[in-house]
Amino acid sequence: MSNINNRYIEDEMKESYLDYSMSVIVSRALPDVRDGMKPVHRRILFAMNELGMTFDKPYKKSARIVGEVLGKYHPHGDSAVYGTMVRMAQDFNYRYPLVSGHGNFGSIDGDSAAAMRYTEARMAKITTELLEDIDKNTIDFRKNFDDSLDEPTVLPAKLPNLLINGATGIAVGMATNIPPHNLGEVVDGTLALIDNPELTPMDLMEYIKGPDFPTGGIIDGKKGIIDAYLTGRGKVRVRGKIEIEELKNGKINIIIKEIPYQLNKSTLIERIANLVKEKKVTGISDLRDESDREGIRVVIELKKGEEPELILNKLYKYTELRSTFGIIMLALVNNTPKVLNLKEIIEEYIKHRFEVITRRTQFNLDKAEKRAHILQGFRIALDNIDRIIELIRGASDANQAREELMGKYAFSDVQARAILDMKLQRLTGLEREKIEAEYAEIEKYIAELREILAHDSRIYDIMKTELIELKEKYDDERRTEIQKSRLEIKPEDLIKDEKVILTFTSKGYVKRMELSKYKAQRRGGKGVASQNTIEDDFVESIDAATNHDTLMVFTDKGKVYNLKVYEIPETSKQSRGRLMSNIIKLEEGEKIRSIIRTRDFSQDNELIFVTKNGLVKKTNLDEYKNINNSGLKAIKIKEDDDIIYVGLIEKIDQEEILLATKNGYSIRFACKDVRPTGRDTMGVKGLTLRHGDAVVSALLIKDVDNGRILTITENGYGKRTRIDEYPLQNRTGKGVINLRCNAKTGDVVSVLCVYDGEELMAITTSGIVIRMAVEDIVLYGRATQGVIIMKVDGKDEKVVSITRVRSEDEEDENLDDADIIDIEEDSYDSEDDDIDEEEMATEETVE
Repeated sequence: MSNINNRYIEDEMKESYLDYSMSVIVSRALPDVRDGMKPVHRRILFAMNELGMTFDKPYKKSARIVGEVLGKYHPHGDSAVYGTMVRMAQDFNYRYPLVSGHGNFGSIDGDSAAAMRYTEARMAKITTELLEDIDKNTIDFRKNFDDSLDEPTVLPAKLPNLLINGATGIAVGMATNIPPHNLGEVVDGTLALIDNPELTPMDLMEYIKGPDFPTGGIIDGKKGIIDAYLTGRGKVRVRGKIEIEELKNGKINIIIKEIPYQLNKSTLIERIANLVKEKKVTGISDLRDESDREGIRVVIELKKGEEPELILNKLYKYTELRSTFGIIMLALVNNTPKVLNLKEIIEEYIKHRFEVITRRTQFNLDKAEKRAHILQGFRIALDNIDRIIELIRGASDANQAREELMGKYAFSDVQARAILDMKLQRLTGLEREKIEAEYAEIEKYIAELREILAHDSRIYDIMKTELIELKEKYDDERRTEIQKSRLEIKPEDLIKDEKVILTFTSKGYVKRMELSKYKAQRRGGKGVASQNTIEDDFVESIDAATNHDTLMVFTDKGKVYNLKVYEIPETSKQSRGRLMSNIIKLEEGEKIRSIIRTRDFSQDNELIFVTKNGLVKKTNLDEYKNINNSGLKAIKIKEDDDIIYVGLIEKIDQEEILLATKNGYSIRFACKDVRPTGRDTMGVKGLTLRHGDAVVSALLIKDVDNGRILTITENGYGKRTRIDEYPLQNRTGKGVINLRCNAKTGDVVSVLCVYDGEELMAITTSGIVIRMAVEDIVLYGRATQGVIIMKVDGKDEKVVSITRVRSEDEEDENLDDADIIDIEEDSYDSEDDDIDEEEMATEETVE
């Protein structure tokens, strides 16, 4: 019992697990930074080298190689050894395959390799660069598992294999995932670092652009690459390479030419098929794999009229056609795991090659000195050949002759043995000349080797020369393209940017419908029912837009909110839609007053505001680009005032604005007459109102010659008028008559600037919509009441809004960015006032 020691199980478990962990880390899972090899890879290549299975020799059965490795160096399962050898032969796994396989070695579709008894293999040509000079004492050897043979601890590795082929491995508590790179780029970076050791990882990126995967693909942006090269960790977004193929019949095909690294092509195709089946991706009519030996070709046939970019965004979103490669540059440095940046990996490789070249040079020097020593003995022997022959003939045996040579002529034991072994043909004159020439040559060679060992710069020059030769022999074109970052797939990238109609009600309901659901009618028609409304609710306005437009929602509290059109629910004609307060976060009691549509927030554009009391404010659009969910202050509003109109000015020095009141007056002046102010201001006076009057509508005039002013009243009367009939006045005037209002016409509801070829949509409080062509509305002078353009039933039904849409026959599908929604809640009493067209008021700035 004396050999039994008491020990806490916690200590034993901890120590044993640490031993196990280090064994896995060092002996199995992680590559050595010097040659980029795990032990199993190194043993396979060394065994093949020992068998003489170089690239210029015949293939041999894989089973023979696996048996050699298992029996001599790697006592683990044969599947582990064969699986590793198979991966080294796959050109879709290794950027530069190290094994040349003959037979079925698997495919990118996930097919397994044939059994090792069927396949054959040998080293690839490039593999000889990893093993070159292994027999010249360039690296250390250790005993194998049974101490019967020697195996290398590392390969000489003329190639920077860790970077060019990468590595993947999962150890205990750590993992490595190093991507492959282009050999030419890595060589260029290494040469640059040898010349200038002060280079930073960012400097090295001028030479090493980023990972270069064997399957190609496209890397989105450099941020992940920079992170990995600076810190050793980063995430690279990789997507497949796509071509859009347009067929003669008008259909479009999406062709997948390359896929992300380590993606199973069959799994990708199956995933796409399931998405089509589940109707997550629509618009695909056929899917087929046309890949062959020339490369990958997956054809996704689209239905006619489908947008390929939209389908592609969905594929990026829902499949691994766009995936993330997490980089962890972890490797063994002096048998210790360490996360390395790009510079550190190359530095470790340079140190290794420096040691290899130094040891190789010393080996060659020792060998040359030994040969020179023997040649020196030959020279002495030839100068005394007759006496030496006599001495040898007189000796009783070889040992006596050797001892007498060493004693009489001071030959070393090696020289004496060489002289005794020398053939008689070396005594000829020609052979003597050869010995002298060889001796002179080897003395020169020895001096050269000593010079190399004495100066580090010579070793670095040799290293650079060898690297340049490698690049000349094996360099190829980069396969993976690096592009500017493709932004994260947003919801709008998955939604078709098509034309829609937006409808708003007085109680805040909003809905979105396809424009095609409305059919054009003639003037005076009764229209169609656009939606069902709840009691005491009515439709206030409609607007034409596209799904990707941004709606800037302005409220009676002077705030603005942002909303994408596609975020508004798409419903049927009869649905009342959804409450706007459930889509954007409005404050309690806050009401929408105007909505403007835009695509971007350019500094070249300005917003112009018009209020009920005739104030005008102009502010740069750029000040509204950062709007969060809680909104942003857009304009300062007094308690008795309200927002009537917000317009987008795109040509600041050219555009004009027209303000219209409910009693039929209007004023037209240049937008440049309104000086710009900040967001939280009230603006300046634009129109001097008569008693009881109020501004109900406004519009921007962009084309005086072709545009017409359309005015509509609450009882359905309307007309078109030439713009030049409205005189260009100074801001703050009382304006001129726009339409003669009376009990029959009712108050003015809205004004628009319309053009021939457009169509209009008018809507009533009961939700009735009529669509008509602009040309159907009669052109009248300014001081007239117009004609009926929409019939209303009784006193309870009123026209509340009109908007314009493109004609269905037009080829241009882009909507005018100036289209807006004007919402009015209150009505005002008419009052007859005399009109003084020349009356002007002095300019007044509202503080």
